[in-house]
Amino acid sequence: MSKNIIEKIWDAHVVSQKPDHPAIFYMDFILLHEVTSAQAFQALAERNLRVLDPKRFMATIDHAIPTRKNRHEIFDKAAASQVDRLRHNARENNILFYDFDSSHQGIVHVIGPELGATQPGMTLICGDSHTSTHGAFGALAFGVGTTEVLHVLASNCLLQNKPKTMCVKFTGKLREGVFAKDAIMKLIADIGVGGAAGYVIEYTGEAISAMSMEARMTLCNMSIECGARAGLIAPDEITYAYLKDRQFAPRGRAWEAALEYWKSLVSDTDCHYDKTVTMDLNELEAMVTWGIDPSQAIQVNESIPDIHHLPVHQQEKARQALAYTRLSEGQAMQDVCIDWCFIGSCTNSRIEDLRIAANILRGRKVHQNVTLYVVPGSEMVLKQAREEGLDKIFEDAGANFRMPGCSLCIGMNDDKVPAGKRCLSTSNRNFIGRQGPGSITHLASPATVAASAIEGKITSYLR
Repeated sequence: MSKNIIEKIWDAHVVSQKPDHPAIFYMDFILLHEVTSAQAFQALAERNLRVLDPKRFMATIDHAIPTRKNRHEIFDKAAASQVDRLRHNARENNILFYDFDSSHQGIVHVIGPELGATQPGMTLICGDSHTSTHGAFGALAFGVGTTEVLHVLASNCLLQNKPKTMCVKFTGKLREGVFAKDAIMKLIADIGVGGAAGYVIEYTGEAISAMSMEARMTLCNMSIECGARAGLIAPDEITYAYLKDRQFAPRGRAWEAALEYWKSLVSDTDCHYDKTVTMDLNELEAMVTWGIDPSQAIQVNESIPDIHHLPVHQQEKARQALAYTRLSEGQAMQDVCIDWCFIGSCTNSRIEDLRIAANILRGRKVHQNVTLYVVPGSEMVLKQAREEGLDKIFEDAGANFRMPGCSLCIGMNDDKVPAGKRCLSTSNRNFIGRQGPGSITHLASPATVAASAIEGKITSYLR
């Protein structure tokens, strides 16, 4: 029977399936960070259990840590405790752990791919909703809660119901100045935050084939924002070239064997999906959010919609959004003044993202009223940025080039947008207070954020 790639990976990982019951589902790889793992390890110890297969785990610190230069001193006692607890748990259970100055510390969804630990056909979880990032490699990757982390620590398995499948086909070609971030924001705006609830998305189409691995990761990262369980892209020559010779990638004969398997991970031509969405990207412009969830987004050159023109079920949230963001119906997004800008997060902190921003900032200055943070996603990205001189471009422009971590994406570390201040961010969520209590967040691509940081207001181009 014909199958799509999601079904192929699913079927290969079902250990046992009883009728009308969840499947016992095998997990190939597990990423850990300091915030969602401590209780799982504690529960494991209380049950007098050990980690079943430590080599299938990788841990790092990212969410709660500071990104200032003297980051080794963690002032927040709760954050320091979380970091120390993960160090202890990794050591006690023989789990590979990337600490400060390991050369590989960073955001979990950045270091897994760049080390070659994320591979096609894998099942992969992490206690973080944006684990869907790894789907860019043709992996079935999704976020889980602490209890599920415990189950995988002890058994390498989870109870899972088979998801529905959705094909999102991106046709056409992204024009200059428009990026994968804009494409996924447009999809979320069109289908809504629940438009893919219960589904795993496979992204297809000519626009996908032309994307770099970094762009594909950005796309898959935000699959969760339209309600999807996960999002993935079938591996191809771009995938293989990215993975080859990375630290944990297969080598020699093992590489050839892996490549043969990976090439089978393609949806059959006559396969079935439960839902299909097609979107033409030829005319797409840079996107920006105006509200308090990622679906409240328009093109930068458009105006905020009139509430009475929205579907009835969206109107109350739109009123709430405009009250919080201090914007108005019909107001043009272009030229809305901003106070902060952030280039970073698991969505847009890879070397390609930093290069895009640096090309715009080179020889220019950040507006006097704007604070710009540029935060690389890992120590490897940091090193490469320094080797390419990107750090000097950022600093010469007046940006604050920081150490790796989640930083301003989420207000649970030292980096926070002050109450009442407006931030244009490359992160993935614009929820109320996401970047700090009382902060206002607008989402956009690295190019839009960089251009806006110079102008002091939301724009997708420089005057």
